[in-house]
Amino acid sequence: MKSIRFVALGGVLALGLAACSGGGAGSGGAEGGTDAEPSDLTIGVAMPTETSERWIADGDAVKSQLEEAGYTVDLQYAADDIPTQAQQIDQMITKGADLLIVASIDGTALANQLQAAADQGIPVIAYDRLIRDTENVDFYVTFDNYNVGVQQATSLLVGLGILDAEGNEAGATGPFNIELFAGSLDDNNAHFFFQGAMDTLQPYIDNGTLVVKSGQTEIEQVATLRWLQETAQKRMEDLLTSTYAGGDKVDGVLSPYDGISRGIITALQNAGYGDSIEAGLPIVTGQDAEIASVKLINDGVQFSTIFKDTRKLAEQAVVSAQAFLDGEEPEANNTEDYDNGVKVVPSYLLESDIVYADNIQSLLIDSGYWTEEEVAAGQAD
Repeated sequence: MKSIRFVALGGVLALGLAACSGGGAGSGGAEGGTDAEPSDLTIGVAMPTETSERWIADGDAVKSQLEEAGYTVDLQYAADDIPTQAQQIDQMITKGADLLIVASIDGTALANQLQAAADQGIPVIAYDRLIRDTENVDFYVTFDNYNVGVQQATSLLVGLGILDAEGNEAGATGPFNIELFAGSLDDNNAHFFFQGAMDTLQPYIDNGTLVVKSGQTEIEQVATLRWLQETAQKRMEDLLTSTYAGGDKVDGVLSPYDGISRGIITALQNAGYGDSIEAGLPIVTGQDAEIASVKLINDGVQFSTIFKDTRKLAEQAVVSAQAFLDGEEPEANNTEDYDNGVKVVPSYLLESDIVYADNIQSLLIDSGYWTEEEVAAGQAD
């Protein structure tokens, strides 16, 4: 994503920091803040991978906004390799990072690193993915991930004609054959997405409007390790062979991420379902508004995606980091739902939007997230 897309930090900080008096919300390093100038402080930013344009955009957004505020930034990507990310965080601590922002690969694998951070008084902000099984997570910035799952399921119901775009019953009664995909089990968000989706779909499964013909409805059965496109494509191919070889057709697929969606669509196209929804492709959902999938939606191939504006998430991470370094508690709008197995982590949740072909212009182009030329080409400039 081009740096000009990222909203300047000044506008964010102008909103003000809703903070309480007293020390930080966890690590001792936040107590009383610091008198150092931002240019004397280093913030370590650990991102999971550069294979997804979404994470590249997140990393660029966080880095650019922190640097705009004057901080030195150590941004590292871990190529979806857990030991690499652990080593990178160890190095950030050793080099004297004053605060860590971590988007984990495996939310259960960083307890040792975060203990080392706590021992050094370094506050830790979990970014988008909750870090589990440790008390040494001070804050969590993310989207309302349960609602993301609700939105994915809702868009599937809209695509099948069961609901209209406003969420009202639209008249289609089915039965419709659907299949379910989930994200990686080691990503805490995958469970929120799937739960939100299943709570929305279950009444239609129970009354026979939707039929999961494979019978695979548990997250352990439908998960996609590391969210990999090729893994999803292989599973969709296997489902078509094992469940639909007799002539039945798939009508819709719940997909939790655009990369997974593209793998599913490739498998369906290779199986003769056509090159577009109009030509017979099932309704396929998604998430992250990746440019390749936005083009597919624009072209009538993928039905929907969920737009999580990473610029806003980066802004909130920066505001929260600034609060810690000032010795304040960041504003949380959820202090109940994000239990990491050791404690409930104070969190700030952002809202997301469903993208259909008819609102690409208003949600993505008019906001400057993608340009019209990028949507047409299916790639970023």
